[in-house]
Amino acid sequence: MAGHRQVRIEDERLLRGGGRYTADLIPLGVAGAAFLRSPVPHARLTRVDATAARSMPGVLAVLTGADLPGFGRMAGVPPQTHADGTPMFVPDCPPLATDRLRFVGHPIALVVAETAHAAQDAAEAVEVEFDELPAVVETVYNPSPAAPIWEHAPDNTALNYAAGDAAAAEAAFAGAAHVARARIVSQRLVVCPMEPRAVVARYDAAADRYEMEGGSQGTAGLRDQIAALMGVAPARVRVVSRDVGGGFGAKTHIYPEYAVLLEAARRTGRTLRWVATRSESFLSDTQGRDSVLEGELALDAVGRFLAVRVHSLVNTGAYQTSHATFTATSNVFRCLASVYRTPVIDLRMRCLYTNTVPTAPYRGAGRPEANAIMERLVEEAARITGIDPIALRRANMITPAELPHCVPNGLTYDSGDFPALLDRALVLADHAGFPARRELSRRAGRLRGIGVASYLEISGGTPFEDVRLTLRNDATIEIAGGMQSNGQGHASVFPRLVAGTLGLPVESVHLAEGDSDLVPEGTGSVGSRSTTVGGAACLAASARLVEVLKERAAPLLEADSADLSWEQGRVVVAGTDRGLGLAELAAQIGPVQVLERGRTETTFPNGCHVAEIEIDPGTGEARVVNFVAVDDVGRVVDHTLAHGQVQGGIAQGLGQVLAERAVYDPGSGQPLAASFMDYGLPRADDLPAYRSELVEIPCRTNPLGTKGAGEAGTTGALAAGYNALLDALASAGITEFALPATPPRIWEALQVNMD
Repeated sequence: MAGHRQVRIEDERLLRGGGRYTADLIPLGVAGAAFLRSPVPHARLTRVDATAARSMPGVLAVLTGADLPGFGRMAGVPPQTHADGTPMFVPDCPPLATDRLRFVGHPIALVVAETAHAAQDAAEAVEVEFDELPAVVETVYNPSPAAPIWEHAPDNTALNYAAGDAAAAEAAFAGAAHVARARIVSQRLVVCPMEPRAVVARYDAAADRYEMEGGSQGTAGLRDQIAALMGVAPARVRVVSRDVGGGFGAKTHIYPEYAVLLEAARRTGRTLRWVATRSESFLSDTQGRDSVLEGELALDAVGRFLAVRVHSLVNTGAYQTSHATFTATSNVFRCLASVYRTPVIDLRMRCLYTNTVPTAPYRGAGRPEANAIMERLVEEAARITGIDPIALRRANMITPAELPHCVPNGLTYDSGDFPALLDRALVLADHAGFPARRELSRRAGRLRGIGVASYLEISGGTPFEDVRLTLRNDATIEIAGGMQSNGQGHASVFPRLVAGTLGLPVESVHLAEGDSDLVPEGTGSVGSRSTTVGGAACLAASARLVEVLKERAAPLLEADSADLSWEQGRVVVAGTDRGLGLAELAAQIGPVQVLERGRTETTFPNGCHVAEIEIDPGTGEARVVNFVAVDDVGRVVDHTLAHGQVQGGIAQGLGQVLAERAVYDPGSGQPLAASFMDYGLPRADDLPAYRSELVEIPCRTNPLGTKGAGEAGTTGALAAGYNALLDALASAGITEFALPATPPRIWEALQVNMD
């Protein structure tokens, strides 16, 4: 990072306690709110009686499902079809339960009172009666007619997905000299952002307009989802997000609490405030992963890849959230070939409804699973063929001379140097010196393994991002966009980008985001796309602003606009020294606004990660002792931020390897990990000092040349860490291990193997 370090302008304010999060907002006269949630995973709801709760001191209102008859579907779900071409069934899920309870934490009622404590006391006084039904909580199970979760979802199947060429795959496997097989359980994860969900809800009766303040990953998209659920025009809803303490996908979409709080604000005429407890977040925030992937890789006699075939089960939880099945299926398909020449792909996935918290896109959103199964297959192929795993990778990697390269999933890789990144990662990790380190660990009574994982993922692209630039009277420029920073450093990136394009001092440009009134539409900060798509919109808006300023300046300079040029913040008449600076323009032509939409193609971040793990057989403790990441994220706009994004992603990938797992009791359906007492997040001392290097190979599909860095770390780290773990355990005769690698699980596996 030497020579590239840039200062994030947000840091000083945030580190000095100047952050402005939703829970910090306590408006004058605000009322408190609390939700009553289901204590059981599956039941027929027979009675909800709020009489006693409504009579308690300080209670202003109690809303149940019966009070929201006009509300629609919980989330806008992209249309998908089953393998047979029939449309996927998407159930209507009211914000408050009406006839069924489908997971522990399912909201039943909202209580509004003068204080949050009074609201919580009253919520506990709401009387609920229900008849319990059999519950399904595990991803792998035998569907039972006695436990249908949705009437129109046979065997609780949300989606039977198929992609690729099954016939070609069958032929390739029939003629293969070798077939490698691997199985991965990508366990369910709790998202755990630093800031729990919180809402301040208001209703402006005079304007007949709803306003919600709350952390999000994009206010315009969330506004549209809320409006659709409530059955009102988007113009009647405003969403504001101030500082956001982490999103990771879970703050992209609507939750039932949002619309219910807004409706309660309208009915009571009060501003309402709700802040989820951490345990409430465990029971109500969407969760991630939860899939089982079984893969096969066909190879010829010399180790060339012929086809890859994967069958998968995916747990979507109790109902559909926005893009849950899409990312779990389409993203796996689009990333499965990775950096390798893979002539044929065959993917079959079955997405299931269960009585658990709904799942949704979580940092990586299908990419880590696809890469992990492919890298496990490569390792297994090396074992059964006797070919060195590094040599096998090199032999099958797409080379720069083969780019652009069309993949059998329909995508075209435009740029990259996959072998070079592998070679660089091996050098940085001192891969050649690993046998000596393993021997030192063996002498100390420890098991040591190394894991190499090349990866490629998709980012950026569709659908679009709007950016509005405003030249103000004081000669400053405001950038307004639908992106929402939740740790990415947008206030540093976008002003520098616009200032550099226009030749202005960066101090004269500032970012305004987090308000759905700022731009007509926007997608938000998802899919590692903010800089790519939002940056493209900034460039287009900057160019448009220059054209408008030249048109407005032409009569003032008594010249034709075609004879004007833009030079370092000035409109200049060609061939003369006559011109107008930005301050003069702002003073004479007043505020100027331009709005542009950024659209770009998909990009392909890629890289190679190498992990080393050491295990103490006496305690079962596994420690990541070395980690190297070499990543091609295209042109790097801000090295400090890009490194931070990669390293944060690595922490989450290794968290899945080492500690994280959301557990449900298969008998009762109760969540057993509903607090940080029972759910393990990686801490600083669980992780090594990473060696992170960025290789800039600009992509050819957007004007900035960026590829996205937000999910690269997670995608590479899961596979590298898993490979290192299994390499360490292999010396003890263990060839399969279900994550996470917690000390008790490793210790037990070692004891069983020794027996």
